[in-house]
Amino acid sequence: MKFVDSVKIHVRSGNGGAGCTAFRREKYIPHGGPDGGDGGKGGDVFLVGDLGKNTLLDLSFQQHQHAEHGASGSGSDKHGRNGKDLHIRVPLGTVVKDIETGEIILEVVETKEYLLFPGGRGGRGNARFKTSTNRAPEYHQSGEEGHDCWVRLELKLMADVGLVGFPNAGKSTLISSVSQARPKIADYPFTTLVPQLGVVKITDLDPFVIADIPGIIAGAHDGRGLGDRFLRHIERTASLLLLLDVSGFSENPPEEEYATLIEELELFSPKLLEKSRAIALTKMDSVADDDELDELQKFLEAAGETVFRVSSVSKNGIPELLHYLGEVVKKERLLETDTPLKIEEVPLPVDSIWDDFSWQILCWKHIL
Repeated sequence: MKFVDSVKIHVRSGNGGAGCTAFRREKYIPHGGPDGGDGGKGGDVFLVGDLGKNTLLDLSFQQHQHAEHGASGSGSDKHGRNGKDLHIRVPLGTVVKDIETGEIILEVVETKEYLLFPGGRGGRGNARFKTSTNRAPEYHQSGEEGHDCWVRLELKLMADVGLVGFPNAGKSTLISSVSQARPKIADYPFTTLVPQLGVVKITDLDPFVIADIPGIIAGAHDGRGLGDRFLRHIERTASLLLLLDVSGFSENPPEEEYATLIEELELFSPKLLEKSRAIALTKMDSVADDDELDELQKFLEAAGETVFRVSSVSKNGIPELLHYLGEVVKKERLLETDTPLKIEEVPLPVDSIWDDFSWQILCWKHIL
């Protein structure tokens, strides 16, 4: 299945149905009376987190997502039918942004329904406006319009550990050796064109998800190479694992690659450097002299990094690395559980046009 992590869609919640102006005409009731019913409520638009989805491909072919309008009221105090709600199923990690302002409207992080836009309220029929001094009102309310706009959906993969490194640093080989993921592996740059997820299972720790994103190069935050399009996929990870190729076949020395990776992460989002991270020196099976490697490890540890020497081919150092990552993920999950949720009550906006008295004034002005 093609991986799509950004789509633009037009979303519209349903308009409320109009109220009705009607009067009773029944035998033996000499004066009758108003009996216009209310309009139905417009359909709401919900986003639903779906574990079975990992791409926004479906929505790229269905750009117009519209909920149903509410039906108008009718005589005999008949209420109009409410419009059907619209449920849009998206992968976990989907972010909804306003096209014009770029502001985040909503983030889908759990398998539940999220209200994106409510439908418009139905208008009230003339029976609602009957009073002791106005027994035959000849007006009703129109329905409230729903929300209508273009939004952008962006997918940020939900993973525990994000792999970051230059092209051909061994990210795909590592994820294929520690999980059932089977990314494309080849000896040329940018073999990985889309993010890959793999589930790592350790005997004494809970499983965790590891994400392999396409290779990072200098200027990636500004769009070079595969650009910053994929850097956002590691924003939700609990920990980062930076991979440095020490086989001697990489284009730049490991020290330069390390400095470039740190710089690109900081330029893209300084919060990425606040995450727990470790360094994996990869392709150890191709290293003949350990003296330079010892100097590199001292340099990295002096910078405050935790360093592991691994080989995805021979599996040397892999168990120790996975156990460390598992412990980090466990601590992060405990922190998330212990952090109390802050719930703020936001008062609903009150629109004076829905106030009975205001509506009667507007209607009488219209009549006069």
